[in-house]
Amino acid sequence: MDKSISANGETTADGSIRGYDSLHQLLSANLKPELYQEVSRLLLGSNCGRSLEQIVLPDSAKALSSKHDFDLQAVSFSADEEQMRKPRVVRVGLVQNSIALPTTAPFSDQKRGIFEKLKPIIHAAGVAGVNILCLQEAWTMPFAFCTREKKWCEFAEPIDGESTKFLQELAKKYDMVIVSPILERDMDHGEVLWNTAVIIGNNGNIIGKHRKNHIPRVGDFNESTYYMEGDTGHPVFETVFGKIAVNICYGRHHPLNWLAFGLNGAEIVFNPSATVGELSEPMWPIEARNAAIANSYFVGSINRVGTEVFPNAFTSGDGKPQHNDFGHFYGSSYFSAPDASCTPSLSRCRDGLMISDMDLNLCRQYKDKWGFRMTARYEVYADLLDKYIKPEFKPQVVSDPMLHKNSS
Repeated sequence: MDKSISANGETTADGSIRGYDSLHQLLSANLKPELYQEVSRLLLGSNCGRSLEQIVLPDSAKALSSKHDFDLQAVSFSADEEQMRKPRVVRVGLVQNSIALPTTAPFSDQKRGIFEKLKPIIHAAGVAGVNILCLQEAWTMPFAFCTREKKWCEFAEPIDGESTKFLQELAKKYDMVIVSPILERDMDHGEVLWNTAVIIGNNGNIIGKHRKNHIPRVGDFNESTYYMEGDTGHPVFETVFGKIAVNICYGRHHPLNWLAFGLNGAEIVFNPSATVGELSEPMWPIEARNAAIANSYFVGSINRVGTEVFPNAFTSGDGKPQHNDFGHFYGSSYFSAPDASCTPSLSRCRDGLMISDMDLNLCRQYKDKWGFRMTARYEVYADLLDKYIKPEFKPQVVSDPMLHKNSS
């Protein structure tokens, strides 16, 4: 396999193999078909006992992908046929992208450049018939939160601001729900900033918003300089296409956060993120997929792409030298299903649009199969949590009496 890789691909600075958009392209090009099928089954799972099927997209969507050089993939999840319910198939899309201009460009130009970059990708989603589309975390700006410089607050906007108006037109044009994660400026509460996802309805209306529940304090990714934990709880938004929720970025590391969206009835949970390879890449294919299994819903995971270089160096408080970037945002956006199957991921280094057809009947089918809702002991967990948050809490630990005798 090493010889094949050296012949067909070249290792790049970010660790990807030039010429291959994903690990699965690499494997399919370098393994015998029968071996690739087995490796794919182990990596991606099987959907209702079968491999995921590719969706044939219209030529107009493919032409936009070719002209504007973004990765375009489309895969279908099915469910078992039922006698009492018709299939509930919805077409869902994820967008990952790099910034359009250097971070030294005027802020208005940077924002306008991202709008122009995303237009053809959103148009591709529209002509491909996507019903629900989710953009990446803080898509309107460079991911500047970890610089701790206040000037980047200028990118913040109210819920009904410029980016929402831009997307409202497209949502209405394509009869498409759009999830738009932005840096929100709360005009009703002293212009406080939040990391917020705006839910735009297929009629161009604003359905609601959700604010990021968990704020990272990990190395460079210490974002509480800009915003604190959200105050919107775990809302699920009922749309004409299904019940959706948004678990923003760092919330994916908290199992109870995933659980809460499921308890509120989510069928699809989006996880718009911004994370770099050195920090989290081994975790990326695992957490969302596990959440989909444990909570019997679909998950759409999005990560931005590229290395964003900032004019002023910053430090992480970890003894390492100051630096001007966080590292490589590795893309790799993908979908997970409640039956443990998942799509191949988008590219590590290119803009991309991942499209999936999913039969939402699969959610109930896997609730019935595994019975997680019935076998969970919520009253036991609630009792423990109620005790844990109190100052007098003591862990329930039973020690071997011989342990202390031997130590003395």
